[in-house]
Amino acid sequence: MKIAVLIGDGMGDYPLDKLGGKTPLQFASIPNIRRIAAVGTVRLVTTVPDGMPPGSDVANLSIMGFDPRQYYTGRAPIEAAGAGVDMADDDVAFRCNLITVAQDLIQDHSAGHITTTEARQIIEELGKRLGKDGLRFFTGTSYRHLLIWKNGPADLATTPPHDVLGQPVGKHLPQGKRLAEVLKLMEASKPILAKHPVNLARRKAGQNEATHIWLWGQGRRASLPSYQEAFGLAGGVITAVDLVRGIGKLAGLEANPVPGATGFTDTNYAGKVQAALDTLKRLDFVFVHVEAPDECSHMGDLLKKISAIEAFDQQIVGPMLKGLQTLGCPYRLIIGTDHCTPVSVRNHTRDPVPIAIMEGPVKMALAEKPFDESVDGGKSQGLVFEWLKTVFRSAQSYGAEPELSFTHPAQQGES
Repeated sequence: MKIAVLIGDGMGDYPLDKLGGKTPLQFASIPNIRRIAAVGTVRLVTTVPDGMPPGSDVANLSIMGFDPRQYYTGRAPIEAAGAGVDMADDDVAFRCNLITVAQDLIQDHSAGHITTTEARQIIEELGKRLGKDGLRFFTGTSYRHLLIWKNGPADLATTPPHDVLGQPVGKHLPQGKRLAEVLKLMEASKPILAKHPVNLARRKAGQNEATHIWLWGQGRRASLPSYQEAFGLAGGVITAVDLVRGIGKLAGLEANPVPGATGFTDTNYAGKVQAALDTLKRLDFVFVHVEAPDECSHMGDLLKKISAIEAFDQQIVGPMLKGLQTLGCPYRLIIGTDHCTPVSVRNHTRDPVPIAIMEGPVKMALAEKPFDESVDGGKSQGLVFEWLKTVFRSAQSYGAEPELSFTHPAQQGES
C-alpha cells in the first residue's frame, strides 16, 4: 500500500465577516478535497500538544507521526538537518531571518519575500564580515537562513518574527543568559545591510528591504527514529522549506529539492506533484508540503490566502489523486493542514484543524463533504500523531484497519 500525505500549511482560520461568516476553507473552491472527504473520513485533530509553541515545526512533526514532546529540540536544528548542515554536540543552531523593521516596528518577517538569489548575497556578506571560527552563516531559502554557533547561547527565550508583526522590536528581543552576545550580533548586521547593494536596489524599486537579522528558534542537534524503524515505511518529503526537509532527513526519508519550489504562491506545483508520484513508484510513502497559505496568512492577505488554498486543491490535490488512481495499487491519501494561521491575527494558533483520509483506488463520486474547522462540532478528536501512527503502521499489510474509527470508503456506499 502507498501512502501520500498532502499538507497545505496554515490553511486553518476563523470565520470572517468579509466572507459572510465563513472561514477561508469554507469559502474557497476546493472540490477535490471535498470529494475526497465525501468518500473518506474527516475529523478535527490537535497538532500542537499543550505547553508547546504552535509552530510548523511542532505541528509537522506531529503530522508525520512523531510525538514532539519527545523529539523536539528547537526549530533551527531541524532546519540545519534539512539544509545539510552538520552540527556537533556543542553547536547551537539559530534560525536567522532577514526581516524589515521600520519606525522600530517589525513590519515584515520575510523582507518582502526576498529571493534566494538576493538573500545569498547578503548572507555571504554577513559571513565575511561577522562570521568567524565557531560562528557560521548558511543560506537557506528566501528569508529563511541559519547561524551555527559553537558553544552558543542555548538558554534563551526567543520569538518568531512572524508572531509579532507590527509590534515594537524592543519588546520582543531575545531574553536570557548571554543575551548581550546575541544582541551585539544582531546590531552589527544593521549597518552592513543598510549599505548592501541588494537593499539599495530593493529600496530603489520600492520593495521591502532586509534591514535586520532576527535570531530565534535555537537548539542543539536533533534526532528522530527512521521511518523504516518507526512505521515500516520508506519514502520521501517534497517541500520548498528546510524545516520539513529536515524532519524528513532526520527520519531517513529522501528529501531532494524540486527546481522552482519557492515556498510561496509562485512555487512549482507541477514539479512537486511529479516528484511525489515518482517517489511512490519506487517507495511506500510521500509527504508533500505547500507553504503558500501560511505565508499569505502572515501577510494578512485574505484574497491571496483563498487563492493559495484553491491552488493547493487544484494543482496539488487534484493531480495527486489522479496519479494515485492510475498507479494500479492500493493507497491511502491524507489531506490536512498543520495549524491555523488566521489572517486576522497573522500568527499561528493552537486551534484544532481538519484532516481527511481516504483509501483507494475507489470510484470517485461528485458528492462533496465539508472539510473545514467546523467538523466534529469544532471539537478536537485527539492528538494527530496518536491517530496517524496507526494509519502509517497498518499500511504495511493491505486491508489492515488502523485504529480510531478509520472508515474504508466502501463502507460508505462507494465502490
